[in-house]
Amino acid sequence: MPPIVAAIRESRRALARLLTRIENNAAAAELAALYSFGGNAHLIGVTGAPGTGKSSLVNSMAKAYRAESKTVGILAVDPSSPFSGGAVLGDRIRMRDLHGDSGVFIRSMATRGYPGGIARTTIDMARALDAAGFDIVLIETAGAGQSEVEIASIAQTTIVVEAPGLGDDVQAIKAGILEIADILVVNKADRPGAESTVRALRAMLDFGRRAERVMHHGELMSIAAVPSGGEDSAWQTPIVQTIATNGTGVAELLTKIAEHRAYLQASGTQRLRERASLSAEIAERLRDLLLMRLIEQVGAAHLQAIVERVVARQIDPSSAAAQLLAESLQERRP
Repeated sequence: MPPIVAAIRESRRALARLLTRIENNAAAAELAALYSFGGNAHLIGVTGAPGTGKSSLVNSMAKAYRAESKTVGILAVDPSSPFSGGAVLGDRIRMRDLHGDSGVFIRSMATRGYPGGIARTTIDMARALDAAGFDIVLIETAGAGQSEVEIASIAQTTIVVEAPGLGDDVQAIKAGILEIADILVVNKADRPGAESTVRALRAMLDFGRRAERVMHHGELMSIAAVPSGGEDSAWQTPIVQTIATNGTGVAELLTKIAEHRAYLQASGTQRLRERASLSAEIAERLRDLLLMRLIEQVGAAHLQAIVERVVARQIDPSSAAAQLLAESLQERRP
């Protein structure tokens, strides 16, 4: 076992230091070393609009998993502060019930401007928690609204949280975020309008058949994943009502999560999702590396000169990019 894996399994401080390096894009060697020691944790994404009670629900879920003697790692993604660039740490305030539990590790992180409610390094941090030996990894996204679908590229089970009073039936139906839900949760179910919210969500689910989806180049793409039993045996998104502040409905939610994990493994869907997500991730990382190398090769001064030509409207942005690429390729030729 590599020293880094042994260290993060034995010491929470070592794990925290590693996560800091990952967030600062300074842990490539460590990530390579620990990758083969992951794949055991269940990665659960919790997403939804602001005010739905995501943090309170994650808090209740973690306590319920701890009652089952499972260890829990939590990645709480907050919007970046416009002043410091860091996370506001609001999620940790709501999870104070978990402080002092050695079986729970909470890490807040800022989006740092990355779209979709997560950060660019969220997937790597989740892999670190997986390699550290946590049974469950809960990833709570920032509340970004209807287009917050990037969590589907990370989580094995995606929970979309809704709450009464956040919009009418049409608002629920048009919310693209609902399409990534493996499980729908109506939190704050003791409030007026909860049943109406459930009916609206059920109507949305009845609009079309279930299709497996993953993120690819920032877009939600369908993948072929029909179980051996046919479409009728495909996963049907359940709706669970909860009251996160007192734990009502959380036991049922954990049951549905376990059922979904069993379905993913038995149907082979988990392997299909993983293959599609990793293919998209490799393509994105390759694109980033090529861009960095191209910029280094072109040089900052020449790049700035091209930008000035675009500003002066002597050349359009598309032609500028094509020119830079052509110059880069020409320099590589012997």
